[in-house]
Amino acid sequence: MTAIHPQPRPHSRIHWRTPITMVALLVILVGGAWWGWNSLINSSAEPTCVDQKLPNNRLVPKQVVVNVYNGGAKAGTAAAVADLLKKRGFYVARIANEPKGDKIDVVAIRGATDKSPELLLVAGQLSQKALTIGDERTDHTVDLVVGPRYTSLKPKGLPSIALAPDTTLCLPVIHTPQPIPSGQNPN
Repeated sequence: MTAIHPQPRPHSRIHWRTPITMVALLVILVGGAWWGWNSLINSSAEPTCVDQKLPNNRLVPKQVVVNVYNGGAKAGTAAAVADLLKKRGFYVARIANEPKGDKIDVVAIRGATDKSPELLLVAGQLSQKALTIGDERTDHTVDLVVGPRYTSLKPKGLPSIALAPDTTLCLPVIHTPQPIPSGQNPN
């Protein structure tokens, strides 16, 4: 059977919209992957601690960053302890309820290791035996958690910790707030 009328040939027109869209998406994907890799490799994140040799081979309170947490004590106990530690020269970074929700009976101290100098210096301020926990943190801060049976700090705490000669210690980076110059908008 033959067709009465010859059939028209299909148009051989190329649809350019799909290949152009695919190339554009591929460029975006490759560009995003390149930017992500560069951001990972060339990170501008500041170190959490800096290796230092201490003058006179002694660690003093002004070089220690402490977080004071309430682990079940009366409201305001953590703030009162933090104020006393500030007066002794410690840098108090945070005052809050215990972030993990742990309830402590008396007092607990957490740090990089249970024998780290910064942890021992904070423990030297306490009049009660503290539960010491080394959690291998890299920033070398110390968490002091006070519980309901916590009583007080020593009237005169440990002024410093002696270190072996030429000991290098990783000390936390302390960011002190900078005053805003007169006439400048802080935002």
